[in-house]
Amino acid sequence: MNTLAITGGSPIRDSKKKPWPKWPVWDSAEEAGLMEVLSSGIWSYNGPKEVEFNKAYAKYIGSKYNICAANGTVTLQLALEACGIGLGDEVIVPGLTWQATAAAVLDVNAQPVLADVDERTWCIDPEDIRRKITPATKAIIPVHLYGCMADMDSILAIAKEHGLYVIEDCAHKHGGEWNGKKAGSIGDIGSFSYQLSKLLTAGEGGSLTTSSDELWEKLDALRNCGRRPEQGGEEQDKGAGVYDDDGNFIQSGNFRITDFQAALLLEALKRLDEQNAVREKNAMYLNNLIKDIPGIEPMFHDPRETRKAFFNYSFRYYGDEFGGLPASTFREALMAELGCNIESCYEPLTMCSLYQPHTKPARHKLTASYWQNIAPAHTKLPVCEKVFADHAVCFHHLVLMGNQKSMDQIAEAITKIRANIDELKPAAAVV
Repeated sequence: MNTLAITGGSPIRDSKKKPWPKWPVWDSAEEAGLMEVLSSGIWSYNGPKEVEFNKAYAKYIGSKYNICAANGTVTLQLALEACGIGLGDEVIVPGLTWQATAAAVLDVNAQPVLADVDERTWCIDPEDIRRKITPATKAIIPVHLYGCMADMDSILAIAKEHGLYVIEDCAHKHGGEWNGKKAGSIGDIGSFSYQLSKLLTAGEGGSLTTSSDELWEKLDALRNCGRRPEQGGEEQDKGAGVYDDDGNFIQSGNFRITDFQAALLLEALKRLDEQNAVREKNAMYLNNLIKDIPGIEPMFHDPRETRKAFFNYSFRYYGDEFGGLPASTFREALMAELGCNIESCYEPLTMCSLYQPHTKPARHKLTASYWQNIAPAHTKLPVCEKVFADHAVCFHHLVLMGNQKSMDQIAEAITKIRANIDELKPAAAVV
């Protein structure tokens, strides 16, 4: 086989001549929607596009309500606030996630408790959730990560046993299903991100789904300066407020989106199922191509996950079958062959450069014990750390928007690296 691209050979795919699909996807429908908002003069604040999207997305997810908000970070914070979680409470989150999942817990003055993950899916391990529960535990935030979903059957059973809220972090799972129920309709609240890289995007933005009248009223008030919402999702009185359990107004701020964003989301939602089907078909085809390559293992497919949604395409790499080649060098060689970005998974929160609670003493140094407990390094997450260092290979979902030949090229590149591993041994030794 030819010399590897990383050592001077020709790549499997010349991405300059044959670029990978672009993201985001848009056309004249988005242009028309944006111009409609522009000419209407109603650019934000429960505009007609936002109201329409709330209804459409709630129907799509199978929840009673959808509430749009500024981004997928603040949605988690508002979910925790609506559940009454704050100082003295603990929230169990996976150690392998974007830092916002845990940072949102800090921002309501509660304590994030980091749990390890299932090595087959990289989603939170229900058995470690059980080990981490204390009398202070108030909620679990399972993250549906990359192409897999958390074990919601086990998580719901644990939550019911201990009287805990379940807040689904669905930033990667727009349209994914567990036992026929869409992500975001399974727990008490679903939190979605519409950031640029996501499966459903408006550049930025987020939303919350729930079927609880009480939680919906609090969530909508919290994202809209404490104003009381009207049944059906539209505002009743712009001067009124929603009362808490003590009969007081809710104190909050402005976490709204614009009607421009809602216009983009309405059009993107029309494409979502078709795009998810393309990604799922290509991912399943690619899994079948690589499953018999020694040292390569597709992510576990749980039969209870009845519809897939791939934010990233990931697989597990085992360097022992590649002459001891480190995962980082393997990813570099694969990038050279394919001309697309390939990364490890998220950094575990115990070592994440962006998860640094102790850089904000004025905000987070509430008590000596709290300050000590939120230090990430005091938790050990052996599976998270092993996955990140040695096994994770992640492609952005845009590669799954290509054709079958593109999937063939990914498998061919892996096979080429394995057949020419001797070319990389000096590099491996340096690493």
